[in-house]
Amino acid sequence: MTQRVELAAVMDRLAVDELITEYAVAVDDGDWEAYRKLFTPDGRADYRSAGGIEGDAAEITGWLTQSLRLFAMRQHLIVNRQVRFGLLEQDTGDTARVRADYINPMRFAGLDGESTAPDFVCGGRYAFDLFRTADGWRLREVVVQEKWRNTVEQPVAT
Repeated sequence: MTQRVELAAVMDRLAVDELITEYAVAVDDGDWEAYRKLFTPDGRADYRSAGGIEGDAAEITGWLTQSLRLFAMRQHLIVNRQVRFGLLEQDTGDTARVRADYINPMRFAGLDGESTAPDFVCGGRYAFDLFRTADGWRLREVVVQEKWRNTVEQPVAT
C-alpha cells in the first residue's frame, strides 16, 4: 500500500467516525435538521427493537421529534466502533459498515429539576451502513438493536 492510499484510508475512517459522532449529537440535542442531513436521499432507519418505527429519514425525524420530547436530557455514548469499508451489496468502493455499541442515559422531562441522574438507561448495538456522496459520507441505513433497558424508580414523597 502506498502512503497516499494509506492516508486516504485514514481520512475516510476519521470522516466516518465524525459522521457517527454527529449522529449522536444531533439526536441528543434534538437538532432534527442536522439529523436529516446525515442521511442519503434514500436513507432509512429502524428503531423497532427499541419500541420505535422503521422508515425513511423524514418519517424517523418526525417520530424522534415526538418521542424524545419525553426526555429533557439525552446522552448517547457510542463506543467500540468497528469500521469496514467496501462491504455493502453492489459495492463501488464508496461504502462502509459500522457496528458500534451504545449506552444511552436519559432524564424524563418534568421531574425533579435539581437532579441530573438519569431515570432511563438503555444499551445495545448500532449497525450503520454508509455511502460516500459528493457531500461526503452519509448514512444509508441505521438499525438499532436494543439489548437492555433500565428505568430508575422515583422515590415517593411520604
